[in-house]
Amino acid sequence: MSLILVGGFVACLVLSFPIAHALLAGATLSVLLSDDLSLYGIVQQIFLPTQSFPLIAIPFFIMAAELMMAGALGKNLMAFATDLVGRFRGGHAQVSVLGSTLFGGVSGSAVADATALGKLLIPWQVKNGYPKAFCGATIAAASTIDILIPPSIPLILYSLVSNASLGRLFLAGVVPGLMLAAGFLIVCNVSARLRGFPYQKEPVSWVLMVKRGFYALPALMMPVLVLIALRFGVMTPTEVAAAAVIYAMLVSGLFYRDLSWGRIKDSVYSAGVATGVVLLLIMASTAVGWILTLEEIPQRFLDWTKGHFDTPFSVILLMNLMMLLAGMFIDLPAAILLLAPLFVPLATSYGIDLVQLGVVMVVNLAIGLYTPPVGTTLFIGSMLSKASVGATVRELLPFYAVGLLVLLLMSYVPAFTL
Repeated sequence: MSLILVGGFVACLVLSFPIAHALLAGATLSVLLSDDLSLYGIVQQIFLPTQSFPLIAIPFFIMAAELMMAGALGKNLMAFATDLVGRFRGGHAQVSVLGSTLFGGVSGSAVADATALGKLLIPWQVKNGYPKAFCGATIAAASTIDILIPPSIPLILYSLVSNASLGRLFLAGVVPGLMLAAGFLIVCNVSARLRGFPYQKEPVSWVLMVKRGFYALPALMMPVLVLIALRFGVMTPTEVAAAAVIYAMLVSGLFYRDLSWGRIKDSVYSAGVATGVVLLLIMASTAVGWILTLEEIPQRFLDWTKGHFDTPFSVILLMNLMMLLAGMFIDLPAAILLLAPLFVPLATSYGIDLVQLGVVMVVNLAIGLYTPPVGTTLFIGSMLSKASVGATVRELLPFYAVGLLVLLLMSYVPAFTL
């Protein structure tokens, strides 16, 4: 059954099926060709995860991001980022990195980050003399910081599958996110110096910077408030997500005074569509996991690993290689939902903390988002910059080096996450 499932899944991917539909088709085909299972069972498994209360956090966080970033707050956030780094070598590119880091405290989605910031920043960077491919590469890599700075939708999905504490996961994602940001800022600065990119030589207005910082403060406070509420047990993750929507509406309505019924309607619509995409993936992955569990694939994988790898160091290396490979072909949410059930028992048996595993998994799969052949943010960056994918990948080489270095530190130095 598992071989039929994988064969059907790969065939559907070759035919350009969406991943969720390919998973469902593979699972359905394997059940139809089985003498022991009924389609009633797969239908039951598909709808089982829709009853999970923590999933409500996903649409609420997405809605909060839409409410906050669609109005004046987003513009003030980018203006503040420009004031901070615009005058340094590579500063125009560094705005993409800093913007993604600040945006991460609101959005939780790399694709949303790449699209929203790329549309705004890439034409401005090209106009200021930066190569198109470099601009696309910077936004493709920098947008992945978004999924490590809390709130993070991939970490919510991992928590759902692994039962690891979401509060600990959110807290553990902060340092890796800041390390990636620092590394990417260095790449932009060194590239600008070596290649002679132009930079803003006029002195910054400190009064204007403070003013813009004040107006950007509500966005900067969002991840702080989320972490405080979760760390001290003030609210559950679902309650924090609902509170984030109320916070976003209050900030937009009372502080910026730009809240309208149209923006509320658009945010509800965007949250519904995005949640539908994620939920369909969760449903399909649950059906696949059911079939794999019936055939004891996780247990067989665990037994095989114990027979060939005898140290946590080698097991972490194996998992990293598998996750990097999977991230090159499978979208991030689907990869988490498929790989976590395999790796969680393995990590537990070798004494690897599940919170550390979650952050390592997200960093791995984040690299996959800007790695060919199926890199979502890579394609977005190339499209928005109007540069070829090949040229963008060449510009991404130093960003890959930073991502892999951070990945190694997360994997083998637990203190960075724990």
